[in-house]
Amino acid sequence: MEESNYIRKEACTHCGSSDANAIYTDHSYCFSCETYALLGEPVEPTPANTNLVDGQVCSLSKRGISNDTCKFWDYRIGQYKGQAVQIANYKNDRGRTIGQKLRFANKDFLYLGDSKDIGLYGQHLWRSTGKMVVITEGEVDALSVSQCFNNRWPVVSLPQGCASAKKAISKSIEWLEQFETVVLCFDMDEQGRKAAHEAALLLSPGRAKIASLPAGHKDANDMLKANQQKALLDAIWGAKSFRPDGIVDGADLWDVVSSTEDKESVSYPYQGITDKTMGLRVGEIVTITAGSGTGKSQFTKEIAHHLIRQGETLGYIALEENVKRTAQGLMSLSINKPIHLGNDGVTEDELKLAFSDTLGTGRVYLYDHWGSTDSDNLLQKVRYLARGCDCKWIVLDHLSIVVSGMEGGDERRTIDTLMTQLRTLVEELQIGLILVSHLKRPSGDRGHEDGAQTSMSQLRGSAAIGQLSDMVIGLERNQQDKDNLHITTARLLKNRWCGVTGICCHLAYSSDSGRMTETVIEDDQQETPDF
Repeated sequence: MEESNYIRKEACTHCGSSDANAIYTDHSYCFSCETYALLGEPVEPTPANTNLVDGQVCSLSKRGISNDTCKFWDYRIGQYKGQAVQIANYKNDRGRTIGQKLRFANKDFLYLGDSKDIGLYGQHLWRSTGKMVVITEGEVDALSVSQCFNNRWPVVSLPQGCASAKKAISKSIEWLEQFETVVLCFDMDEQGRKAAHEAALLLSPGRAKIASLPAGHKDANDMLKANQQKALLDAIWGAKSFRPDGIVDGADLWDVVSSTEDKESVSYPYQGITDKTMGLRVGEIVTITAGSGTGKSQFTKEIAHHLIRQGETLGYIALEENVKRTAQGLMSLSINKPIHLGNDGVTEDELKLAFSDTLGTGRVYLYDHWGSTDSDNLLQKVRYLARGCDCKWIVLDHLSIVVSGMEGGDERRTIDTLMTQLRTLVEELQIGLILVSHLKRPSGDRGHEDGAQTSMSQLRGSAAIGQLSDMVIGLERNQQDKDNLHITTARLLKNRWCGVTGICCHLAYSSDSGRMTETVIEDDQQETPDF
């Protein structure tokens, strides 16, 4: 093409450009869509582009965007059916306009042309590799960031706002992955933050960064209009690397690990257990386990009563007995008389004292569970006890009956799920959970009812019970031993807090008082603590 053959520039009927079509003496050539035609040869416009509109390049003064920036991006002002519109021209990788997004004065949008092949707005302007590319939520924001960079750093935008983030970025993922860093500079509203999170997950680890704009600024153009170009660039260059929820950089934990805040603990009713465990703490699961008839429920009530006496608020879920039996069991411990066996020998004053000392404190909540023991309902009750009743401690006696009440399914998998849900609740609500669980029969002739030693491996149903518990206390009692019939050995099977395990103490049960009290057995050879 000789320069002397050039005649003029005019509109291109193929792509809709207003002045990119150069007319020569014997042919025409469009510098926008690269269409070449001999003079007299008809060029039919593509169906997708028949409705594209023309416009003029000019500055957007209200937006703070210069004429040079609009020219660089081919962003125009025009008319559509008698209404003034802003025109964002979407182009393919050869710079040919294949679609237009029209912005009306009332902020409505309309897309013209073929949207099937469009990518990120402005993608055609940049090389397919580089140190950094910025993605904004809208076209005007892209022009705003680009202008702050003097139109020299790659900037693109989503074609249809944050709603199109996942689809648009997935479509252009190969192009984006060629850049060392992809900065997501979306709007600072809830939808924008959510879209940025979803978009960042699509990129390879370490590539995505999310920019956080200063308070009071919604988006990039908002900052440009406020003459905050430097602050906008600082927000982009200072964007933090995206990490999925829960991933924490160890280098950011100095304030956490150097704090002197002590973990508050509450004592057990028995000194031997307190010494080995260093007490009860919220955020932990303590599992009590033993053979049938060994005294798990009585031991648990002793712990519950001790917590009440220390001023703690308690929620009690006993699934093998009604609320009256649970209430009487707690009251009995206050006056050292087993009320549940009858009120003979118990005065009315003693009964009132027992009530006011436990249930009447306003810090004890029981769950009347009959006919409703499914796991979802149970978890809801635990949450309500913690949030609605301010209970710091929850007793669940016992786990096996929850599972047995469920229809069908794999018992192990069901317990795994339930224990995971309980563990999550304990962490979320920052409560202490005292959980009762059964044991499966040990191998050999001697069972737990005959005083067989308890073990973590004998927890019935699933290994998750032991794995997700912070403490596991096994109770051992030989119910056929006439001399030690009422003596229970408390053995610490797991201690996540400090690692010490082994025999904690021995407990003697009195049928007269209905109490389990710490006792010393002569010639007892205490085990060396294990770590």
